[in-house]
Amino acid sequence: MTAPLTPTEIAQTASLASHVLKAVSGADRDAALTAIHAALEANKGAILAANSKDMSAASALVTQGKLSQSLVKRLDLSKHGKWEDMLSGILQVKSLPDPVGKTTLATKLDNSLDLYRVTSPIGVLLVIFEARPEVIANIASLALKSGNAVILKGGKESVHSFAAIAKVIREALESTNIPPGAVQLVESREEVNSLLDQDQYIDLVIPRGGNELVRYIKEHTRIPVMGHADGLCAIYVAEDADEQKAVKVVVDAKTDYPAACNAVETLLINSATLTTVFPKIAQALIYAGVSLRCDEVSLAALESTPSTSGVTLKAGSTITAAVAEDYDTEFLELTLAVKTVDSDDEAVNHINRHSSGHTDAILTESKERAEDFMKRVDSAGVFWNASTRFADGFRYGFGTEVGISTNKIHARGPVGLEGLMIYKYKLLGDGQGAGSYGSGEGKKRFLHEPIAF
Repeated sequence: MTAPLTPTEIAQTASLASHVLKAVSGADRDAALTAIHAALEANKGAILAANSKDMSAASALVTQGKLSQSLVKRLDLSKHGKWEDMLSGILQVKSLPDPVGKTTLATKLDNSLDLYRVTSPIGVLLVIFEARPEVIANIASLALKSGNAVILKGGKESVHSFAAIAKVIREALESTNIPPGAVQLVESREEVNSLLDQDQYIDLVIPRGGNELVRYIKEHTRIPVMGHADGLCAIYVAEDADEQKAVKVVVDAKTDYPAACNAVETLLINSATLTTVFPKIAQALIYAGVSLRCDEVSLAALESTPSTSGVTLKAGSTITAAVAEDYDTEFLELTLAVKTVDSDDEAVNHINRHSSGHTDAILTESKERAEDFMKRVDSAGVFWNASTRFADGFRYGFGTEVGISTNKIHARGPVGLEGLMIYKYKLLGDGQGAGSYGSGEGKKRFLHEPIAF
């Protein structure tokens, strides 16, 4: 039996595979995605059986108080259309234009001296994520389509699911021109710690998880890190917000999938809406089973408004006074912090102070007001009259996403194929030397003329 690879060998294998990936054709990479899709479909029963083992173990931990229910929801492959979305995501990635080798700039420096900037894969990705087993197929698809090798580390809660999916993917690649080493899975934290030292072979780390995970990764590697720690999203209801739109957007943003990083966690209410739009929003949230943590002003408004003061709470929901920490909390459940503000400036300042820079929205009928809000809020996603749940690579048409980045360099927001590309400069000459060019006597001048492409 072959001995398992060491972390260094895993990184080396991925690096060698990335060199092959950079040279193969887009057709070869697409063929690999077709093979992976077919193999996953053929092995659905075995994969869901493995996922069921993870679900059983996770449910037992929830009963013991050792695991949150929100994490278990992320784990289940059989519900919320996750299996179908995972497979369709692979095909959607395949259908996207080949991102490798695209010219983004072309300049004639001189006759027979042409400069081109072309897109290029990053190289080797190390992606560390929690709970969601479908991520392995999503990220493997994006990595292969973009010409990158990937090393994946999932959470211990999903160990059986990850192993089953990884096995199917690697076996599928054996029938293609892509080396199986292009997609690898590691299972232990010790392996991850060793991989974080492999900056010679690994080019980018992408952590997908909570604040604690992201901070740990950033503190324990020299490799560049791209990702987001929290999804602390806010929606601001301006005084001219349309009631029907506001109710629909806020309820969707909170209840569509509360455990997602793009679910709203803070509702900012303009004080002028306390007796108009806000009670309608609150009533709809209460009916949906959402617990509200309100500041003093909004709490008093609900208690004095007939439409909400006598509402029977749905089982599990509450209306309580907020504490300061609530406005810095990613609840990941049916809980929403509510705060009253007196102006757009106050709303923007609150968001920029407390937001994680993920996605924030304004509800208003004024285009000028919305544009001002979206310019001033410093987040990866800024929305007008739309749910924060739209912040997603699949919904953006990226096929799927490797994660959501709140970084301010390279990729930002949902990271699809484009975010997994860098570029290189190609210079096509005819024996020229740089010393021949300059501003002195006898020196040649550069043309710097754009070339059509």
